[in-house]
Amino acid sequence: MCETCTTAPAVASVPVVIVGAGPVGVTAALLLARRGVRSIVLERHRDVYPLPRALVVDDEVRRILQAAGVGEAFAAMARTGNGLRLLDARHRVMAEFRRSKHGPHGYPQTSMFEQPALERLLRDTLARHPECELRSGAEVTGIGPDTGGPVRVTYRDDDGEHQLWAEAVLGCDGANSLTRQAIGAAWEDLRFEERWTVIDVRTTADVRCWEGVDQVCDPDRPATFMRVGEDRYRWEFRLRDGQQPVRELVAPWLPPSYDGDFEVVREREYTFRARTADRWRSGRVFLLGDAAHLMPPFIGQGLCSGLRDAYNLAWKLARVLRQGGDERLLDTYESERKPHARHVIRLAVLMGWAMTGGQDGAAALRRRLLAVACRIPGLTEAAGRDLSPALTAGPLVGRRTRRGSRLVGTHCPQPWVDADGRRARLDEVLGDSFAVLTAADPSPSLNALVQGLGVRAVPVAALNDDGTLAAWLRRGRADAVLVRPDRVVMDVVPAGGRGFTGAAAWAPVLCTARGPVEETASAPLSGSAAR
Repeated sequence: MCETCTTAPAVASVPVVIVGAGPVGVTAALLLARRGVRSIVLERHRDVYPLPRALVVDDEVRRILQAAGVGEAFAAMARTGNGLRLLDARHRVMAEFRRSKHGPHGYPQTSMFEQPALERLLRDTLARHPECELRSGAEVTGIGPDTGGPVRVTYRDDDGEHQLWAEAVLGCDGANSLTRQAIGAAWEDLRFEERWTVIDVRTTADVRCWEGVDQVCDPDRPATFMRVGEDRYRWEFRLRDGQQPVRELVAPWLPPSYDGDFEVVREREYTFRARTADRWRSGRVFLLGDAAHLMPPFIGQGLCSGLRDAYNLAWKLARVLRQGGDERLLDTYESERKPHARHVIRLAVLMGWAMTGGQDGAAALRRRLLAVACRIPGLTEAAGRDLSPALTAGPLVGRRTRRGSRLVGTHCPQPWVDADGRRARLDEVLGDSFAVLTAADPSPSLNALVQGLGVRAVPVAALNDDGTLAAWLRRGRADAVLVRPDRVVMDVVPAGGRGFTGAAAWAPVLCTARGPVEETASAPLSGSAAR
């Protein structure tokens, strides 16, 4: 489908309507398409916003982009970042939060990119999927009301008013979300609000840069700096009375007395806020991305959190719409994602306070304590891991106890594997559905359960990886794990155990009258792995 389908006739009904064609909305459409779910994406703008906004993603989000079918193409436009540094007011390094070039998800833990390039890649990919249709220049004017059945969506384009009936609506329409208003959700204020100016510059100057993000922890002039592209840089400064000219603000990063090319591509004021919607769902209407949560940009997790929303919801919604999955699956979207979003927001707020130091009498003491804490061995590494803690217990995540369930709620790593004579990333072999990874050939009882679920049991030895998977199972004291489509471990067979520990909770939600889980887009495996 073409990107500017403004003359397409209105469709009476469609499985999913997605409001907003930013990265979150288009990624959700692609993830649904891989599971055979049709969608129409409505976007009021006719083209992508041409200037960078989000600039950083982590390795978990790189894995999500892989699942959406754009992993290799994104790799061609991304640069590996070193991580995050905290600088004092004189730009001396207080702490480095270094990120590995080989994270557990199979990608660098920090990747730098330009958002317009990502958005064009996503839209170009969407255009090749017959299950997706993007209607640009289409402004949504109404959603609902929620009657327990199909949801009515009205929108306006050059041809007038149109109406769609959808089995589900995904509100990916940003901070001023009409979808959020339609379901009556309100913001919960997490107590951070500051006005900043964002400055994008193009220059060939030898700018001081460490190929990561610098946060200047100066209460008088807190700032953020990073390289965006080959000759593009971004500075962010907290606003104050008597704002200095741009050249004076960025002078510490430029060569002394530099008078060469220096083009300010954009200078814009933003208000950084920390908020989450009090509810993310009403019936079959859902909030994702900035419609559901807002966070200061200091740890680069705004877009990452939105893409995690899409990944978490897409497989559950597809299972309900196409396989008769229990409606309780959809309840787990908010119960799993909202606590994680709040956790990341609080980390971002904490980083904001570390940068600004606040404006009270204890500010200097807090900065000194921060400098001391950052020198504690292992602290910065632990802070990096804290961006994606284990999911909280629920119908699709068992409780973490001492015996054999420390892996539950965490992500399965993604090493390179060899299967049927080809080298591939693990997810490319497992496909888009559930999978069981075992430390040895599955027992007859485990095989019976696996066949009932309609998934395959894969002995990790048959994957010929570098030992990552076997070591991971061993550390987790597990003989087998049940991995969800979003690569979260749902349940484990403890070492020496006979079966999954939490089947009584998840089996009624997953096993429906329509039959077992469908396999999609997966590669065959030979030998014992094919059983």
